[in-house]
Amino acid sequence: MNQTKGHSERDEFSINSLAQAVFIVNKHAKTALEPKNLYNLKRLALSKLMQEGKAKKIGLHFSDNPRFAAQQSDVIVECGSYVFHLPPTKEDLKKLPHLGSRAASIRNPKAALSLSKAKQILQSYVGQAGEKQPNTNNTEKRAHGRGSVKQPFHNPFPSSFLGKGSKY
Repeated sequence: MNQTKGHSERDEFSINSLAQAVFIVNKHAKTALEPKNLYNLKRLALSKLMQEGKAKKIGLHFSDNPRFAAQQSDVIVECGSYVFHLPPTKEDLKKLPHLGSRAASIRNPKAALSLSKAKQILQSYVGQAGEKQPNTNNTEKRAHGRGSVKQPFHNPFPSSFLGKGSKY
C-alpha cells in the first residue's frame, strides 16, 4: 500500500498503522504504574481487528512470565507484520494448537509513534471517548498534602497552664 505524507482517516485505520498503535500501547503498558487501561485498549483493538479479519489467532505459546502457575499459555495474535500475546479463553485452550516455547528470534518491527497518538488512533478505532476521567486519588492527596489550607490552631486544653494559643 502506498502511503503519502498527509495522513487521512483512511490511513489511520490501515492494518499497519493500527498494529503499530497496538505495539506502542503494549510497550508502554509493560512499564506503566497503572497499565490496566492500556492493556484494556490493546485487548479491545485486537478483538475488533480479529472480528474484521485484519488479525488472526495463530496458536498458543508458553508464557515467559507465568503469574500464579508453574506454566501458563498465551494466545498469539498476528496483525500485519506484528505479533501480540493475549490471555487465552477456555475456547482458545481447546481449539488452538500449542506451539511450545516462544521463539526468541521473532521480533516485532520498530515503530515510531508517540503514546498519545497511538492511544488516539486506537480510541477512535474502537469507539472509546478520548477524554480522561478525573483521578480521585490526586484530589484526595491534595486535600491532605502540602497545598492544603491550614486550619487555625485549636488548643484541646484551654484551661491548662500552657496558656491560650500555646502549641505545647
